Amino acid sequence: MKQTFSHAGVAIVISCLLAGSATAQNSASAQMSAAEVAAEVDRLIQKELTATGATPAAISTDEDFLRRVSFDVAGTPPSAREVTLFGLDPGRGKRAELIDRLLASDDYAETWARYWRDVILGRATNMRAPFVNGSFVSWMTESLKENKGWDKITTEIITASGDVREVGATALMFAQEGVSEDIAGEVSRIFLGIQMQCANCHDHPWDSWKREQFHELAAFFPRVSVRPIREEMRLVTYEIASVDSRFDPQARFAELQERAEGMLRFFDRNKDGKLTKVEAERSPLSRQFDLLLERGDKNKDGGLSLTEIKELEFPMPPQVGRGTAEHFMPDLSNPSSPGTRTDPKFFVTRATAKTGLDDLERREMFAKYLTSTSNEWFSKAFVNRMWAELTGEGFYMPIDDMGPERSASFPEVMQLLTSQFIRNRYDIKWLIRTIALTETYQRQIRTVEPGGTPFASATATRLRGDQLYSAIVKAMGGENVSRGNRPGSMMAGQGMYGRNRDPRDQFSLLFGFDPSTPQADITGTVPQALFMMNSPQINGQIRANFGTRLSQLVQKYRDDQDAISELYLMILSREPSDKELKICRAYIADVGNRDEAYEDLMWSLLNSSEFISKR
Repeated sequence: MKQTFSHAGVAIVISCLLAGSATAQNSASAQMSAAEVAAEVDRLIQKELTATGATPAAISTDEDFLRRVSFDVAGTPPSAREVTLFGLDPGRGKRAELIDRLLASDDYAETWARYWRDVILGRATNMRAPFVNGSFVSWMTESLKENKGWDKITTEIITASGDVREVGATALMFAQEGVSEDIAGEVSRIFLGIQMQCANCHDHPWDSWKREQFHELAAFFPRVSVRPIREEMRLVTYEIASVDSRFDPQARFAELQERAEGMLRFFDRNKDGKLTKVEAERSPLSRQFDLLLERGDKNKDGGLSLTEIKELEFPMPPQVGRGTAEHFMPDLSNPSSPGTRTDPKFFVTRATAKTGLDDLERREMFAKYLTSTSNEWFSKAFVNRMWAELTGEGFYMPIDDMGPERSASFPEVMQLLTSQFIRNRYDIKWLIRTIALTETYQRQIRTVEPGGTPFASATATRLRGDQLYSAIVKAMGGENVSRGNRPGSMMAGQGMYGRNRDPRDQFSLLFGFDPSTPQADITGTVPQALFMMNSPQINGQIRANFGTRLSQLVQKYRDDQDAISELYLMILSREPSDKELKICRAYIADVGNRDEAYEDLMWSLLNSSEFISKR
């Protein structure tokens, strides 16, 4: 059971025979397979570890690798039978075959769709964001099943419009309520790994980004509008739509201010340098002149001078989510003014959008700039995020706070993975396969002192809420219940915008967290602990005499050593150590009641730190 076969080690030998003494730089010049890149990654990391005097951990056991990769790729633990069969398989390529098998499963697409849901909705400013949960997961699941490139998926998210119930790609725009500044901040953080939101009000305090650059980015999105759709006076859904500049009052008012000098010269009949109500009757300002006069006539002389017209604030401030034709950078010294009109420009490459583009054309142009191979931060951000999610630590930490002022650990490895990710056409499966094939990913976990060399061993990480739900349901012998109060449901209840919220979603509300959060900052909560310890749904399944999976186990295995081993495989996907076996047998003898003892053992395993962690 403990025998280990390292596919990554074989890949290193093969790669060396094929590539000779090629350097990482030369290797990156042509498209490489996942096995070839994995081998080169391990060579570069080993070189760095040797230089620093760090000793890498041994390769993980088959049991640990199987559980780890099953959670990472498919979001669910292996069954006891799968653990046994995998350990007995003598094939040297079984780890690579397992990775491919998991990537081809529906579980792969579903679990990573939920991962990206947590990333995109985790920092939503729109309290109605759960409304788009189901449509986004469905759309993202299908996209991953089709193995769309990350550039294609990103483009669809950036350019999405339509009913949020039907067009799942609208999730980001809806989550940020169509507010251009909020969209810009999240787009930069998620797709570039760069925190720009600090530059909304001032130049970035420790990066080179300027406030003007942030608002130039936001200027790609002002025409995004979140509109309610009603049927018979009842709100049924929302749609992401585009503002038509011809009917946008703020844009028309700004245009009038720009034309103020010529307008004043034409309509100021007595040439006294101000526009009166009588003179304004035939001007574009006629309908709102009384309101404008009330707000802008600072010297109370009954007219508006050129200066007073230009300093006027927009009479009706735009509503959140309704969108405007143009983006205005607020004037911090005069918050009541509309601010400075800002044209779209991508801060990374300084590429601009042509004038006269409508909303969709602007967003399409930005998506093109964002996903271009000339924009290194797009591919870097994804590679860094995936590496960190799979190994527990990124080349840049935190994963969504990269940038020119930061230095990556193992920069050669980062560059190799990034360049090959591009050459493999942003293939997500290719990248996950590559990382999982490395010895770095497959190493054992060991205690590392703070500040120690990264990647010398695997890092224990906390299971996401979605993964933990799958682990609990599988341990209980049930299925992943999708909806309703069905037998075996872990949780069920009323949704915010509908009945019978998916019990998996209910569970994620309690145990979920933003996957961008560093592992060191993720801690358990009291409600989570109380649920695991006292939940009627869980405790109802920890019964040794009511037809539960535990009762079947206790009845089938009358020998305690066999029963304990099966229990460990069922809950932790491994067999107990000799010490654990001894402790468990002693506890059973001490309790005296076999059923009660096994209930206690199962409860303790479910509430162990190992159960909620990826080892």
